[in-house]
Amino acid sequence: MARMTTAGTAGRTRGPVLALAALYFLVPVLASLWFTVDNADGISFDPYTKGLGSDGMTSSLLLSLGLGLATVVLGLALMVPTTVAVALYFPGLRRTVEILSMMPLVVPPIALVAGVSTVLSWQQDLATTPLYGTFQALQNKDFPLILVLVYTVMSLPFLFRSLDAGLRAVDLRTLVEASRSLGASRTQTLLRVVVPNLRSAVIGGAVLSLAMVLGEYTVASVLGFAPFAVWMVQVGDSEAQLSVAAAMLSLLISWGLLLLLTTLAGGRNRRKTTR
Repeated sequence: MARMTTAGTAGRTRGPVLALAALYFLVPVLASLWFTVDNADGISFDPYTKGLGSDGMTSSLLLSLGLGLATVVLGLALMVPTTVAVALYFPGLRRTVEILSMMPLVVPPIALVAGVSTVLSWQQDLATTPLYGTFQALQNKDFPLILVLVYTVMSLPFLFRSLDAGLRAVDLRTLVEASRSLGASRTQTLLRVVVPNLRSAVIGGAVLSLAMVLGEYTVASVLGFAPFAVWMVQVGDSEAQLSVAAAMLSLLISWGLLLLLTTLAGGRNRRKTTR
């Protein structure tokens, strides 16, 4: 009887809670959308059509997408083997890895970029050494690798939380032992057994990391680079509607990637189940 009462109460409260959550997320989005299309002559989509052809928008957006994809690849290459090794062989280190992964949430981005700027200032002192070329490559305006490294650090909390939840949902030890008993190497086990079972966790962490890169402003601005978020702020000083329209485009890209990756993952899971 108590269980039925609890279930009934949960059913009655679920609808209002979901409605409030939808309002919380959708009202700002709809307000921003209305701001971009509303003008004195009525509804106009000029900010969107103008934005696609404006100077710097396409190049800055492509730069942010490239930085985001590189960040996702590097972050997953670091965190997937680390979290799997900790879960299998070093469970006592889980708390330590968790604390280290959460540190970017504790350190403000402005403090992080101040330290990075200090290190980059050593470049002049290393002008006569081979490291000078490395510092120059890290600060290449066309594709600043230093941003990839910093963004990878900033994405660690998202990747760790997502992967840790995925590992807790599968019987990792049994999967690894079964794969190893069938003759698979550690690399084959990781890529062909573990990663497919962590597909949802990997997709979740990747999308969160990519969204973070698309919206990150402080680090890129202080270091003197102009990805999409910096371009939006620069344009917003003179064309507010265009800036908000660009922000809406960034949001749509993040949602579209999430929907695409989720659909692909679901399709693969269904095919495997059918087989």
